[in-house]
Formats: sequence, structure tokens, C-alpha cells
Amino acid sequence: MSQHAVNGASCRGKVLTLETINPRVKQVEYAVRGPISQRAMQLEKELKQGIKKPFTEVIRANIGDAHAMGQKPITFLRQVMALCSYPDLLEDDKFPEDAKKRAKRILDACGGRSIGAYSASQGIECIRQDVASYIEKRDFGISSNADNIYLSTGASDAIVTILKLLVSGEGHNRTGVMISIPQYPLYSAALAELAAVQINYYLDEDNCWSLDVNELRRALSEARQHCNPRVLCIINPGNPTGQVQSRQCIEDVIRFAKEEHLFLMADEVYQDNVYAKGCKFHSFKKVLFEMGPEYSDIVELASFHSTSKCYMGECGFRGGYMEVINMDPEVKAQLTKLVSVRLCSPVCGQALLDLVVNPPQPDEPSYTKFMKERMAVLSDLAVKANLTERIFNTVPGITCNPVQGAMYTFPRIALPQKAIDKAKEEGHAPDMYYCVRLLEEEGICLVPGSGFGQREGTFHFRMTILPPTEKLKVVLQKIGEFHLRFTEEFL
Repeated sequence: MSQHAVNGASCRGKVLTLETINPRVKQVEYAVRGPISQRAMQLEKELKQGIKKPFTEVIRANIGDAHAMGQKPITFLRQVMALCSYPDLLEDDKFPEDAKKRAKRILDACGGRSIGAYSASQGIECIRQDVASYIEKRDFGISSNADNIYLSTGASDAIVTILKLLVSGEGHNRTGVMISIPQYPLYSAALAELAAVQINYYLDEDNCWSLDVNELRRALSEARQHCNPRVLCIINPGNPTGQVQSRQCIEDVIRFAKEEHLFLMADEVYQDNVYAKGCKFHSFKKVLFEMGPEYSDIVELASFHSTSKCYMGECGFRGGYMEVINMDPEVKAQLTKLVSVRLCSPVCGQALLDLVVNPPQPDEPSYTKFMKERMAVLSDLAVKANLTERIFNTVPGITCNPVQGAMYTFPRIALPQKAIDKAKEEGHAPDMYYCVRLLEEEGICLVPGSGFGQREGTFHFRMTILPPTEKLKVVLQKIGEFHLRFTEEFL
């Protein structure tokens, strides 16, 4: 008997094929790491092999990965992480005493005094207490209970976990989830995987991507014809659009959620990234409680934060938290059970999060350097936000709203009809065709707006503002030149 026959390969095919996998998985799309990103990786390999291209490097402006774009880690954060990872360094005089003190406190809370040990499923208790204190300080004294804090693998994992609790029903009773368009593709991907119904509400591009409650009402009313809307997701500051919501807007959204009996999810991972004059970050929780018991005793809210953005940019550590408000105690028990299935979030991410919510204080040796580095990152981002808007708006056919916050811009591009026809001929969305051409000709990797959603007949791309300032100027100039060349080709 042949070896093939012994292994059974000659008499049966694969157990797992495209026809037999979970059909929901095939519906999942994640544009940020989609085909353009994969082609960028291939081009990088080809450049290393010496294959000639019209450019000497691939610039990845497609993903909000600060350190990959050259941002330097904050010294204090890495000092404490080094001490936690290799406690023998606690004997080293090169490390400041406040860094050692933080590391010892974190290690004391770990099993066997090692960040290699599992933690409690909800997260290390003293870190959850520090998160609660941070929220109280941020929200000017509004109480936060550590028991309502869940530490997570970045914000993404917590967002998906809450959606798992919310999605139920069949047919017309299937849970509908309201998400902004443009949106961060985590949401559409998670909803596809969970077979929830995606309800699109459109941000107002002509009014700096603002959110209008009348548009929420329109979307909700239409959705009720075919599903059971139960959830409203908000991203503030916005990704990919970079807008910062006014306090009035947040109040309107909270009233709407209460009136329509919706669970609120507030994605606030860019809360330190606010640049525009007159703009200020207001947490949904703070506004909710300032509106009084009529709202704060009733509206169910989950809010999310992460170590991946703001001034830290520590994406790889996968640290984050969520705070749940007004959750039914029996449901909360189910949430705790659900997170326990995955044992715990990465303990190194939990440790890093602790340093973000409990940074050096004015009387500690690391304070001055920490504040200087923090301010340098945020000031630099503010300069780049302004620069991006200004330069794009000098290019005929590109319209860019002010980058009020976060770390992205979502400019609108005017494409000639011949370019749109050519894209369709090649099986691409028009802005995908544009981004493919830009990558192949200039080595600049962007994400087409169609990966985030956009109004019919409009075209955009998302770009991070993270490259170093001098490189960003080159990127903006190259995109401008490409746009003029591309447009001319198809006139």
C-alpha cells in the first residue's frame, strides 16, 4: 500500500476548505492590513533583493503604528518594563528610584513576583484600582469603581467581547449595531464575524465630520424595518476622520441612546490626541454623570482606552481597559466568565497600562524628563496635523478637513470618470485603484476610503500623520504630485 493511501490523502480531500470553513470568516474584511498592505510587504522584500523600483523605500502611512514610524519610546515606560521583565536590574544604579518603586509594586502583585505568571482574568487588582483613580482624576472627581474595570488585550479585544454579549436573535430580531461611516474596520469585521446587522450612520464631511443626531434617527428608523437595533458605537476622537466631538454633541448622543434604549460603546483610545484650537476631549462617562441621575442611573455604557495611541504609541504591548457603567449584575457575571475563558490579557500590557494611568508625579525624579518627552510627542503630532491639512488643501482635487485629533487624515479625492471606469475594468474600487497606483509608483502605502466606508460617489484615502516631520513633508509632496499626474492621465 502506498504512503498516500496510508495517510488517507488519496481517498479524501482536506477537512478544511473555502467551502467548509465558517462562512462568517469569509465575510470579514480588515482594510488596514488588506491587499495594499500585503503588496507593500512584497515591495519591501523586492527592494531588499535589489530589484529596481521608482522609489528607494516603502513608506507605510496605512496604520497607526507610532514606533514603526520612528517615534521614540517614552524612557520611563521602558525603564519600568525592563525592570519588570528582568528584575535583576533592580540592583542597577542606572535606573531611577521611582522606576524601581513602580516595578516592585507591579511585581509584588504578580504570581511568583513574575510578569510571566497569569493574572486574575479581570486584570491585576492594584492596576485596576490605578485605572479607576486615573478615570476619577480625568473626569474631575466623578467616582470610578475598580470592580467595573476590565483590563484587555488593547481596546480591540474588549470591544469585541462587549459585542459578543450584545449580539443575539434571528432574522428580524437579530441585533443591529450602529457604527459611524467612515468607521474603523474593526467594527465591521467584528459584526461580520458575529453575524450582527451593521447599521450605518454617516458623519457630515461638509461640517468637519461632525455627528448629527438627525442622521442617527434616520439610520435607526430604517434599521428597525429589518433588525433589532440595540447598540450605538462612537469613536471620539475619530478614526479615520480625526474629528473631536463637542460636549453638546455628546449630550445629544446620550439623550438619543436613552430615548431609543440603546447600549452605548465609546471608543476613546485617542483621548490625549487633541490638537485643534477650541477642541477638547470630553469623556462620555463624565458628560453622562454631569447630566444627572436621569441619565447616569440608566444609560448603559462601556468605554475603552489603550496604550497603543496617545503619546505612548506602544502598540505591541497590547495593553488596554474598558469600564462598564450600569451593567446588569447578572450580565456582568457573564462578562467576567467570558473574559476568564481567555485566562487574562498580556501581563506586560497590564504593567505598561499601569504606568500610563499612574505616571511620574512632580516630586519624583523621572517627572521632568517624562513630561518633556510626552509633550514633545503631542506637540509634534499637532504640528503634523496642521501641516497635513494645509499642504493637502493646496492640491487641486484634494479636500482635507482639519485634523482636530487622533492621528489620521481622511482627505476626499476628485477622480476623473475615465479613472473610475478604468478601475472598474480592473476589478477595483476607484480609490483602491488610486492607492495601488500610488504604492507602485511612489512607494507610499495608504488605505482606500472604501475600506472604511464613505458616501456613494465620494472617494477618499486614510493616511497617518505619524511619519517624522521631514519625511511627512516628502510624503505629502509626493502624493500631491501623484494626484496631479494621475488626474491628468485620465482627463
